[in-house]
Amino acid sequence: MEVSTVLKQTAKMEGVFKILDYKFNDNELIVTALTHSSYANEAKRDVHFNERLEFLGDSVLGLVISDYLYRNFPELSEGELSKVRAGVVSEVSLAQKARELGLGVYLYLGKGEDNIGGRDRSSVLADAMEAVIGAMYLDGGLTAARSFVLKQLVPTIASQLAGKGYQDYKTALQELLQSGSTLDIFYRITKEEGPDHAKLFTAEVYHGDLVIGCGQGKSKKEAEQQAACSALAKLKK
Repeated sequence: MEVSTVLKQTAKMEGVFKILDYKFNDNELIVTALTHSSYANEAKRDVHFNERLEFLGDSVLGLVISDYLYRNFPELSEGELSKVRAGVVSEVSLAQKARELGLGVYLYLGKGEDNIGGRDRSSVLADAMEAVIGAMYLDGGLTAARSFVLKQLVPTIASQLAGKGYQDYKTALQELLQSGSTLDIFYRITKEEGPDHAKLFTAEVYHGDLVIGCGQGKSKKEAEQQAACSALAKLKK
């Protein structure tokens, strides 16, 4: 590797450590966490990308937020705890926090993804946040991951409790329907179109055998939320 490339890589890592307020012992973990599949697909060599770390980080994030809510808000019911947690760990919430940190600047994206604004795409940013949490967990254990998660998301918890947070349409729909029905509520991804770096998903939400809403999004989670939003709008009419 050329000296100039090494210097750029070092400067990039120092910038990442600064915004995360955490210095990785294993730099390979954070590089992988910041590498989108589009970059790996375009590379001429074998490159690890962040989907596995995203999977791990999602679980760590859920555990940390659940533990914090359980210990600090004994007055909240199970349903209320679930509603607050859903808003805190949502794609919208995580993407907003990634934007505040300036994480998008440090992502490794394929040229196609970069050219269509991937550095500010909510699904890309939210996935990267989860991957960073997973990487931090592997590098420094649960203590390091918990410290980072709570530092970033306790204000979001406060906003959720104050009623100013992200509207979780899936939870709202479930609460509305289950108050007067025992039928199952479930979601299906009915269409997936576009190239890997610009997927568009279509989701339907079912109440029993009946389709009650349809929505689209750049991730499966976003499409399901939009389907739930559509169903709520129809039911409220």
